[in-house]
Amino acid sequence: MKIIIEAAPAELRAGLAELQAESLQHFARAGGCAVRFAKTAGTASLTVRQTTGRVTIEYRRPIDAFRALGRLLGGGRDFSETCKFTMLGAMIDCSRNAVLRPDAAEAFIRRLALMGINVLMLYTEDTYEVPGEPMFGYLRGAYTPAELRRLDRYAAKFGIEMFPCIQALGHLEQILQWPAYRDYVDNTSVLLAKQEKTYLLLEKMIRAASAPFRSKRIHIGMDEAHGIGSGRYRELYGEKSAFDILNAHLARVRKICLGLGLRPMIWSDMYFRIGSKTHNYYDLKADIPRKVIAQIPKGVELVYWDYYHHDVKFYTEFIKRHRALGSEPIMAGGAWTWSRFWTLLPKAFSVTDACMTACKKQHLREVFLTLWGDDGNEYDIFSALPALQHFAEHGYADKVDDKLLRANFRGACDADFDVYCRAATLDTFAARKYPEPLDHYAANPSKWILWQDPALGLLDPQIDKPEAHAAHFAKLARALPTTGRLEFPARMAATLAIKTTLRQKLVTAYKSGNRRQLTALMNGDLVRLQKAVDELWKCHRAMWLATYKPFGLEVLERRYGGLQTRLASLRLTLRDYLAGKTPSIPEFETKLVKAYQGPTLWHNFWTGRAASPSCIK
Repeated sequence: MKIIIEAAPAELRAGLAELQAESLQHFARAGGCAVRFAKTAGTASLTVRQTTGRVTIEYRRPIDAFRALGRLLGGGRDFSETCKFTMLGAMIDCSRNAVLRPDAAEAFIRRLALMGINVLMLYTEDTYEVPGEPMFGYLRGAYTPAELRRLDRYAAKFGIEMFPCIQALGHLEQILQWPAYRDYVDNTSVLLAKQEKTYLLLEKMIRAASAPFRSKRIHIGMDEAHGIGSGRYRELYGEKSAFDILNAHLARVRKICLGLGLRPMIWSDMYFRIGSKTHNYYDLKADIPRKVIAQIPKGVELVYWDYYHHDVKFYTEFIKRHRALGSEPIMAGGAWTWSRFWTLLPKAFSVTDACMTACKKQHLREVFLTLWGDDGNEYDIFSALPALQHFAEHGYADKVDDKLLRANFRGACDADFDVYCRAATLDTFAARKYPEPLDHYAANPSKWILWQDPALGLLDPQIDKPEAHAAHFAKLARALPTTGRLEFPARMAATLAIKTTLRQKLVTAYKSGNRRQLTALMNGDLVRLQKAVDELWKCHRAMWLATYKPFGLEVLERRYGGLQTRLASLRLTLRDYLAGKTPSIPEFETKLVKAYQGPTLWHNFWTGRAASPSCIK
């Protein structure tokens, strides 16, 4: 629909101007439906009423006004909503190669605003500048203070609060790898607690990370600090309780935050891991002694992160266990973006349904959805938009209405919800052949089918009925648009349609002595695959450079380069064999073994076994 902004309070005008500049097809100067915004102190977060030729939007907070506009653009008429949470947020990983470009972040913010999401964190382990510390984000695209201030001000135009999300204990291997930080190392990824110079560094980090933002909140991380106190700490200070080290360190970091006027939060998992005999975060038998609970520094909020459970009861139980630690937790769910090429949307919807249902039943007030980029951040961040829209719907309703979800996604993102979900079948197609429900399925076959070595075929035995997979990929490639954001998954599917069965075809022809077929495959499918991989790399590169800073792309391009070289090498091997220069192809003589057993497809990382069976990388 075409709309004309007839009247709007001053607090909305800057944000509306940004939306108008991007979405000219929705906004008109004449001939559209007149929209009037009015602030209200009513009980509902937003109310939309339509009369002849005019729509009135009443709202409590700016973010509610933009949420109402998103629904209106999706075709909504005469509705009222109340947000269930004071924080309905999102967190974007900017530490695993991909640092979101400021202009791409602004485009993302506009979509978040139209969904009704009112908090945004950019997760930065080392990718922010720290004065006097040149190795922070060195050649990794670190955000400058000016870039972060720009984003903070931009988000504020829509009523979105931004605050830093960093690390103050673990997950600091990017910094601790450098000689300049040798004295700060407990182990390869964990800071050395207790020593004074560590806290001088942390004060510089926290000051630098928080300075660009108007918010006084800060997320200081401290999750997955595996082996805390077991490295250099033990050499210097002896054997100490991990609980005691954690609480003492948190007390020091809290003091730094309070001195800067900041309200800190941390991920909660280390308390539960230390209390578990198996170091399992979600161990229901974990024991956290009362003495430890009493010593948890007051005024530090705990973030319960959980991306895995489909059972409302589990979330409910763990929310209660967090409350037993002495404060009201913040909930962080997961969008299932990590270690794949496209967001695993069915899984994201399922875990979010369970998580958000429990949060509403337990009357939590603050929730956010995480978009992690583990293992290289190969995915397109915009593929997570349906998961964010689904999460936002939970924030404004008791239960998600599928029809409304699709309409609101069209209004907020100007895109087709079902087409984005279809692209997710890059991974979910295989779920049909295994006993677990589709929405529980977590494997990433598109990733390891692409990256596995084309001559060795290490993971081929993991694939049940590869011909069916190849046929699905070919059908998907035809079904997806080859323009815009969908070009990337379309080209991925086209590449996998060839690669999934190529080695199997080559080995069959080789072992049967069918040299004519082997020649045809070498000059046909193999050449087509080389071309498809080249086109996929160029598409991926263009998507990356339009979305992220160039730093980090080199990691992905080494993967593409390795694959392209191995395909070229395979062609040379085939050519030499067919020309009689070599008597055999040893890679094709080896009988493959199914190395990973189980009822479902395997979830593999590049850093695992996809590219080579060798431990030498």
